[in-house]
Amino acid sequence: MRHARLVHRGELARIVVEVADRAVERMRGLLGRVALDADHALWLEPCNAVHTFGMRFPIDVVFVDGRGCVLSIHRNVGRARMLVCWRARAALEMRAHAARRRASKSATGSNGGR
Repeated sequence: MRHARLVHRGELARIVVEVADRAVERMRGLLGRVALDADHALWLEPCNAVHTFGMRFPIDVVFVDGRGCVLSIHRNVGRARMLVCWRARAALEMRAHAARRRASKSATGSNGGR
């Protein structure tokens, strides 16, 4: 699996992103993991639907279109759920509540307002 850096609103975020761009990687996703670090995420592309069947922990899911624009954010998605966003080109999966923390940091600045 490849790794990448996440750029959010022009600034480099401190998130390690694993890129799942092959079918076998996308099918596995986060299954089998017991947790996901707060500074890690999984980028699935192409992807317009995800499920949490068999997941051991809740996640945040961000659906993104082909231009990189956020289409929808689903927070704290528990086990045995299915999410679909027909217009999405990719999905970003993060630890539960990570999307909210990232959004609040961008609103106050990258250093938390300090």
